[in-house]
Amino acid sequence: MIAFENVAYSYGGGDLLSDVSLRLAPGSFHFLTGPSGSGKSTFLKLAYAELRATSGRVTLFDNDVTTLSRDDIARTRRRIGIVHQDCKFLDHLTLAANMALPFTVSDRESDAQDLADLLGWVGLGHLANALPPQLSGGERQRAALARAVIVDPDVILADEPTGNVDWEMSLRILTLLVELNRMGKTILVATHDLNLIRQAKAQIQARVLRIARHRVQLAGADLCSRPPRSRPLRP
Repeated sequence: MIAFENVAYSYGGGDLLSDVSLRLAPGSFHFLTGPSGSGKSTFLKLAYAELRATSGRVTLFDNDVTTLSRDDIARTRRRIGIVHQDCKFLDHLTLAANMALPFTVSDRESDAQDLADLLGWVGLGHLANALPPQLSGGERQRAALARAVIVDPDVILADEPTGNVDWEMSLRILTLLVELNRMGKTILVATHDLNLIRQAKAQIQARVLRIARHRVQLAGADLCSRPPRSRPLRP
């Protein structure tokens, strides 16, 4: 679904990521860890073509990103739900209106019942008419997750989705992510919270990707041995 082959990304005159080769298999659940500034957000941006690799190849659904036009990338992103760390919302629109925005981008008509069901799924049905500034941190995070899945993407990429909430809310968000994975969605979560990872591994087969020395490692194994082809990382 998403594959990196000998990928590097340079920033500020040096490599932030280097020689990354991996493939996220359909239906897998991965965590991405590493120190602050190690490149977790950059990795996610490469995975949904917000950034272009300095060298190497990134493929999304078997398509080389460098061969895709702007319109092609927009269509491809409809298959990827993104949960940003800062929960970007339009403050002058209600929560329900913010939730419906992905339909506008994808040229699809929103379904009021589906929207209501999704808000109910994340426990925010009673806040459909609230404005984003009226929401708590946990409510904003759950709303961001709901917005990411509203057009039924194949992959969910979440950047520190529990970074600004307490442990109880972190577990609620994790529960939603686990449910999505059990529905067949591929999940990749960037996080520094090792307790969250342990909790997830007690429920599902989750793998851990770790950024160290500009490279990405899987469960302690060095992925930078440069296999001849990208190897699938099985859930």
